[in-house]
Amino acid sequence: MFEKALSGSKKYWAWIIFLLAVIAVGFFCYMRQFNYGLGLTGMSRDVTWGLYIAQFTFLVGVAASAVMLVTPYYLHDFKRFGKMVIFGEFLAIGAVIMCILFIFVDVGQPMRILNVLLYPQLHSVMFYDMCVLCGYLAINCIVGWTSLGAERKGVHYPNWVKPIIYLSIPWAFSIHTVTAFLYAGLPGRSFWMTPIMAARFLASAFAAGPSLLILLMLIVRKVSKFDPDPERIAIPSLVKIIRYAMIANIFFYICEVFTAFYSNIPEEMASFKYIFVGLDGHATLVPWMWTATFLAFLGVALLIFPTRKSPVLLPIALLSIYLANWIDKGVVLILAGFVPNSFDRVVDYIPTANEIAIVLAIYAIGALIVTVLYKVAISVREEKAA
Repeated sequence: MFEKALSGSKKYWAWIIFLLAVIAVGFFCYMRQFNYGLGLTGMSRDVTWGLYIAQFTFLVGVAASAVMLVTPYYLHDFKRFGKMVIFGEFLAIGAVIMCILFIFVDVGQPMRILNVLLYPQLHSVMFYDMCVLCGYLAINCIVGWTSLGAERKGVHYPNWVKPIIYLSIPWAFSIHTVTAFLYAGLPGRSFWMTPIMAARFLASAFAAGPSLLILLMLIVRKVSKFDPDPERIAIPSLVKIIRYAMIANIFFYICEVFTAFYSNIPEEMASFKYIFVGLDGHATLVPWMWTATFLAFLGVALLIFPTRKSPVLLPIALLSIYLANWIDKGVVLILAGFVPNSFDRVVDYIPTANEIAIVLAIYAIGALIVTVLYKVAISVREEKAA
């Protein structure tokens, strides 16, 4: 079926060429980093995780969001999601591959990744994180491709796929839960060591991921003849999930802030002061955090009131929620966790141009994968409709 991705309009090929150009630039920058080392990044002795791991953390949530379609469709027989499930699974494939690539570029020498396989430690959360990520990628590849192939032939998917589909539901929760445990289990970082870290991760995932999926579905509706929601029921139903998930995410964050400041423990308050008002004259993340706060409340407000039905305001609301979660998990969460350092000092982290180019290249790889998979799925659906 991949041959269907080899035909398209001029706009389609222009988009593909643009992504390939971004990937080429990023690959050149990665080779510079490979030869020189992680000294080309903004990371240091005090900030050992930077933009790479931050994007990994955020994209794990995007990958886990596919379960918001799989669960209602397969467990509760909500057939309205039938036309969108395959797109959620293909989005998860692109997101997981980006997660793996961000870990790949973060370790410096890529051969070090083999240490996780050659010398597995059963008490290491990193080992389990690798297992659930690779497993979730395999599950979505098998289920998505097999289901689409069966649909192309006009038959029901094989019975052996059903247990794998059911397995994907707890597995989707596990990939974000295990990632949250990576941070919550570090006693030296009070900003991360919270029992509701996993709950926060899941709430933000079920808000940001479906928001991106709906935005992609709106684009699909514009650029193709295929309508993923012809009855106009599936997208509003998914919007309800996003609304409640984002409200839960905001509530969890308020609980964290209240606990830190009401306890009046300096170590607990330091990171929150750093991101909201600045600490010791350092305020790098303050504009980012207030932007995320504004976008979060704006997105929720637009989804609560009748404005959610507006074809103009709905994309704005979804984009606001997506960007708010990206700033929170893809920028602030990781960097604020290193403040203050072991000497009770603030060390700012500023990503370098080389680092940003690699990040953009990995996003371009993910976009290319999703574009190709969506092109195949849309072509099959259009062919079947014809």
